[in-house]
Amino acid sequence: MALSKPIMNLLSSYLQNLYLHPIKTKAITSCVVGSVGSLASQLVAGEKIKVDTISAFALYGLFFGGTIPHYLYEITERLFPEEVVAFPLVKKLLFERLLFAPFIQAFSLYTLARLEGKTHNSATKQLFALYWPILEANWKWLTLFQVINFAFIPPMLRVLFMNLVGLGWAMFLATKRRQQQQKKE
Repeated sequence: MALSKPIMNLLSSYLQNLYLHPIKTKAITSCVVGSVGSLASQLVAGEKIKVDTISAFALYGLFFGGTIPHYLYEITERLFPEEVVAFPLVKKLLFERLLFAPFIQAFSLYTLARLEGKTHNSATKQLFALYWPILEANWKWLTLFQVINFAFIPPMLRVLFMNLVGLGWAMFLATKRRQQQQKKE
């Protein structure tokens, strides 16, 4: 019982900040989740810790990982309101899976490479090498989580939910990128 009070205080503070400063809170959360996912991936692989990779995931989360999904979920709510649109869950899911996911995967792969200090040509090569396998994995593994997200999670908490799912996804993405880099070397 003693542990529950600090956890409830932390949760209360998080929800208050989410309400008062939604974009900033989502950006910081995404920054932390992305960097932890990258670090965890490196630790699991037993490799030397690469600070530039962790920094790239942190910066990506801070600038894009919280903000872009924030606006995506706002747009989906406006385009497919529950009370007006027939089959809103299906339409939200198709919009996110068929339009947003392909774009964000390409953007993420390229941007992460650039944030690591890779050249445009190197980032583009990595993008072309990883895009389809990563997108297929995204469709295969994250679709169920998006269904849960759209069906059961309140709009204000959708980015947080996907950030928590994203911890595993960041580990997967970091692992795929590392494997591709090792093949290249």
